[in-house]
Amino acid sequence: MKIDDENCTGHGRCAKYAPNVFRLDDDGYNVDRGSEIEVPAGEEKTALLGMKSCPERAITIVEE
Repeated sequence: MKIDDENCTGHGRCAKYAPNVFRLDDDGYNVDRGSEIEVPAGEEKTALLGMKSCPERAITIVEE
């Protein structure tokens, strides 16, 4: 998954639904914005839910 650094506005909804996938800073922004992250095994469903909960659609799936 990739977190767009310009579109992430700090709602923190991704981490609400997938706390083992998405990490937030003290202001609610995704720590990994601007980067690609690996989804841990077993967390695929929660990662998709976190991605879909982002109102800015700042999280996208990266095809391998």
